[in-house]
Amino acid sequence: MKFVERNGRKIAVISLDTLVIGSGCAGFNAADTLYDLGRTDAAILTEGIRMGTSRNTGSDKQTYYKLSLCSDSADSIYELADNLFQGGSVNGDTALAEAAGSLRSFMKLVNLGVPFPTNVYGEYVGYKTDHDPRQRATSCGPLTSKIMTEKLEASVLRKGIRIYDRMQAVRLITEKGALRGVAAIDLNRLSESDWGLTVFLCNQAILATGGPAIVYGASVYPESQTGMTGMALEAGAAACNLQEWQYGLASTKFRWNVSGTYQQVLPRYIAVDREGREREFLPEYFETPEQALSMVFLKGYQWPFDTGKIAGSSIIDIIVHHEVFHKGNRVYLDFRTDPMGLENGFGGLSEEARGYLERSGALLKTPIARLARMNRKAIELYAAHGIDLYAEPLEVSVCAQHNNGGLAVDLFWQSSVEGLYAAGEAAGTFGIARPGGSALNSTQVGSQRAAEHIACSAKKPVPAEELSGAAEQTAAELLSEMEALLSGGKTGILEQRDAFQKAMSLSAAHIRVPEEMEALAAKAGAELERFFADTRADSPLELPHAYKNRDMLLVQRAMLSAMALTGSACLSRGSALLASPEGAGVSMPGLTAGEELSAYRYLPGNGSHRGDWVKTALEGGEFRSEFVPVRPLPRTDDWFENVWNDYMRRTGALD
Repeated sequence: MKFVERNGRKIAVISLDTLVIGSGCAGFNAADTLYDLGRTDAAILTEGIRMGTSRNTGSDKQTYYKLSLCSDSADSIYELADNLFQGGSVNGDTALAEAAGSLRSFMKLVNLGVPFPTNVYGEYVGYKTDHDPRQRATSCGPLTSKIMTEKLEASVLRKGIRIYDRMQAVRLITEKGALRGVAAIDLNRLSESDWGLTVFLCNQAILATGGPAIVYGASVYPESQTGMTGMALEAGAAACNLQEWQYGLASTKFRWNVSGTYQQVLPRYIAVDREGREREFLPEYFETPEQALSMVFLKGYQWPFDTGKIAGSSIIDIIVHHEVFHKGNRVYLDFRTDPMGLENGFGGLSEEARGYLERSGALLKTPIARLARMNRKAIELYAAHGIDLYAEPLEVSVCAQHNNGGLAVDLFWQSSVEGLYAAGEAAGTFGIARPGGSALNSTQVGSQRAAEHIACSAKKPVPAEELSGAAEQTAAELLSEMEALLSGGKTGILEQRDAFQKAMSLSAAHIRVPEEMEALAAKAGAELERFFADTRADSPLELPHAYKNRDMLLVQRAMLSAMALTGSACLSRGSALLASPEGAGVSMPGLTAGEELSAYRYLPGNGSHRGDWVKTALEGGEFRSEFVPVRPLPRTDDWFENVWNDYMRRTGALD
């Protein structure tokens, strides 16, 4: 680290080849792969080594989706790629790359010690997840991504790769459409005269900051996960499919997905009103309690809210949302007592539900007994966070869980800004739907692809520790901005964040209201224009949070642009129901409360533009979105000798 002085303030300058931003599965794997490929002048920058989604999130048994590796399960790279591609609005080349890299990435994790289970013969037996035509999924429990992160971190530490901890990236430095560096705030030096401003000069950066979790209030993302996608959008990087999200039921006291066995053990759904009165509410909406239980069971397989399943399992999400947001109740899953419909045993359940519980040895009294039999770790997880499912109900809501979009990337996970790569949830490689667990595969394949491309094709010398014109300008702008934030605007950081997060969750999540989204987009745009004049940081400690708020507003504005485009052209699709008083009402066989759910009138999807992805980019100070035809799924028929020679040229073996 070198310090230079500008206008009486010192600025830290660090020069290196490649900077990896983020310390989750994607970030650690990127740095680890770079090192193995000989690019050892690389470092990791992270707000906190223990923060982020990879280390702090999961579900009943968090899924890793991969190529089938068991017995006679016929599978192929192309078939896996095609299943990803068929999700809609997906580019074929990245789908094929994710499928092709699946086995290699999975086995790296196995060799690092991630305990994915095998049978006695060593086969990695799988199970079926949502949007999965085969049994490709595997898991090592509720904390799969946490274990992955820890094993990858251990490999990084063994190699001595530099980690700049407690550093928050806030601005990308670009020149002529290419990356030249990253400006960050050193959280350990906020009290100093430069407020911790640090400039990293580098030729490449891999953005592995996760999805833009900060945009929603109702969220299952850990509170430590915010993302930094807006920073890349502001630097000129195009986004892909920012409108496509996954939403689903999650606990709110401790943020966690309540998918899989949490639903399949058939908990009792209860609502508590403002006076503390409790009732089991699902049977009120159906002709029989058994019909409600069949839908609850299916939520285990079909956990994400899906507009194509409103006349099915996703009606549960609608009912829960109605109880919380329209009736003002708090909703809980109660595992202590059997729900209505099981008074006379399991005979009234659907054949699928009854057969599943019987095969699992879980035809037991009470949901908690069934959960203990099927997945004890799911109980232990909540106990570790002070929630005893044997003694108390679990509060839930419909929450944002995963952004299927992100930055637009090419075959090598490079963005539209030369030298800027994105991996993991920061990269937009998924479209309308994806198989559950495919995101973890994407963290590993995407970060590997980015690292390989840098190692094989990026040959620029490491920059000198001197501020270039672009870096100088960026540093001056940041110092001026921070001074303005500390001078006393009218809007506090927490007040600003809370207002925009709540508005997004109410108007632009799984229920999208076009008029409200349009008004919110205008409000976010106006807030951005006057951000440094009106936003108030009460102390230097709030400066990092102010920049997170600004990133939030940038991403919200970009998302709302993409949502407006798909809403007007496609109506409802994926996890987004487009509300309209002129639309169809919620209905399905056995549903008796359609009139009560009249607020959920919506325009059904028309199936259009599945062959396009949505590009969103900053143009003239405004975010603009457009449909772009997807890149087709390649059909390879390669001759080995030709591939071999091309590989040697590509990797520099012939140099």
